[in-house]
Amino acid sequence: MLGAQMYELVKVGTTGLIGEVIRVEGEKATIQVYEETTGIKPGEHVERTGNPLSVELGPGMINQIYDGIQRPLPTLMETAGTFITRGVTSPALDRKKSWRFVPKVKTGQKVVGGDILGEVPETVLIAQRILVPPNVTGTIKSIVKESDYHVTDDIAEVEMQNGLVKLQLMHTWPVRKARPIKSKLPSVVPLVTGQRIMDFLFPIAKGGTAAIPGGFGTGKTVMQQQLAKWADAEIIVYVGCGERGNEMTEVLETFPELKDPRSGQPLMARTILVANTSNMPIAAREASIYTGITMAEYFRDMGYDVALMADSTSRWAEALREISGRLEEMPGEEGYPAYLASRLAEFYERAGRVEVLGSEPRAGSISAVGAVSPSGGDFSEPVTQNTLRITKVFWALSKALAERRHFPAIDWLTSYSLYLDSVEDWYEQKTKQPWKHIRRDAMSLLQKDEELREIVMLVGPDALSESQRATLEAARMIKEDFLIQSALHPVDSYCSPEKTTAMMRLIMKFQEKMEKAVEDGVPLQRILDLPVRQEIARSKIEPSEQFDEVARKIEENLDDQFSKLTAETQSLEAPQT
Repeated sequence: MLGAQMYELVKVGTTGLIGEVIRVEGEKATIQVYEETTGIKPGEHVERTGNPLSVELGPGMINQIYDGIQRPLPTLMETAGTFITRGVTSPALDRKKSWRFVPKVKTGQKVVGGDILGEVPETVLIAQRILVPPNVTGTIKSIVKESDYHVTDDIAEVEMQNGLVKLQLMHTWPVRKARPIKSKLPSVVPLVTGQRIMDFLFPIAKGGTAAIPGGFGTGKTVMQQQLAKWADAEIIVYVGCGERGNEMTEVLETFPELKDPRSGQPLMARTILVANTSNMPIAAREASIYTGITMAEYFRDMGYDVALMADSTSRWAEALREISGRLEEMPGEEGYPAYLASRLAEFYERAGRVEVLGSEPRAGSISAVGAVSPSGGDFSEPVTQNTLRITKVFWALSKALAERRHFPAIDWLTSYSLYLDSVEDWYEQKTKQPWKHIRRDAMSLLQKDEELREIVMLVGPDALSESQRATLEAARMIKEDFLIQSALHPVDSYCSPEKTTAMMRLIMKFQEKMEKAVEDGVPLQRILDLPVRQEIARSKIEPSEQFDEVARKIEENLDDQFSKLTAETQSLEAPQT
């Protein structure tokens, strides 16, 4: 193996098992094989490819299901059956299918890496922009006419200083190497998820990074599926990294049936799935995260907003730990390798909103959301702690909330977002409401609720004043009528920013009038019996398109019913003459 390089791809044995060089010592190389290695014996032939593990980038990626090293699983099932045998491989992109290519450049035109050669309408939602590879700069010597081409057909020739380069509809890129960009841009536009607690209390920006840590049964996978379904990104890359087979099966069965809420088209028309379940080889699991982020970078370079869901980075870190153990490296905390933090940072750093390569200014973004599965729900373990140091949004899932059937089970007291100031202007312009002040008042109310509950636990509910009980009731309205959101309800599953803010404004107005009425001597129970309270509770199942009218009617009823209640109380308290 003299001359072998780190991360070079090799084929091992007579079956040609795909492997990767992970250590070089003189003439010896250590190889991690991406498949089951049972039966490999001393003396087997190893063939070097001279290239690192790379992905094929071009038309045919969308609406596809890959494994951790970009082998198309539907194609493998057709050729090898339901149980994929070792050594079976297939090109990531279909070589037989032809695509309609529409050129956008002319002969004699100067191009640089990142320029758009033409477009291929891959699905009804996405036109794939065929890019000049980042390392190519020169003059267009020839370009084909609009017609149908295979991914391996030459579509252009570029005259570079060192010779002529032929370009195809596809090109390859090493997964462990980030694709180059011009510069990073500030993240000022939120990634609207349709989930009220995320969008209103803890928003993430386009190009942002978020972590969803939680113990078993707290709803990490469902949350990531909700994000993949409803986030307003143009491309979704969902990486099932080391998840249970039944969870991944559910994703593969439900996604093709889902409709995109904005276009009405199938959601898979803008989605790529990477499936690497817990019973698949460890080494391929370690590579799956890089495969996903490289495909996301490719679409980002076209100028699209991409959302990457990694479920879960804990399983990826466990694969890293197992490989490190086989290499006999010095273990760090809890047996994870000492470079765990740098590998996590390397992954999340590839997210962001950027100005991409090309002659004309063009921006794209990758928003990375990683689920973390700490053992026993212990957030002090290394993967969670190192992730929190890197990501800017922390959606902490609570076992106690999940056990009470409060979903999404995000703990509003420990979660946070560092994008609040960045997205504030967007929300206030979009909702035409003082979003920041409404959010601050809501968080303050939830904090007071927690303090009062501690008092109740110590001395009992009788120690609370009527005003303090009103605070508890208002906080209960926020938790039950606003924060709880059904992933299965046809309307409540998605909530627009305008509806979300209007709902919270109604609850806060009810709370304000309730406190004033209690001060004026109105019994709290009479306030809680007002019909408008039920109207606010039911407003979550009102469609977003009609919500302005619904909110206006609720507000009118709110003013009217409180006015009547206060007048009745004052008339009862007035001295009899």
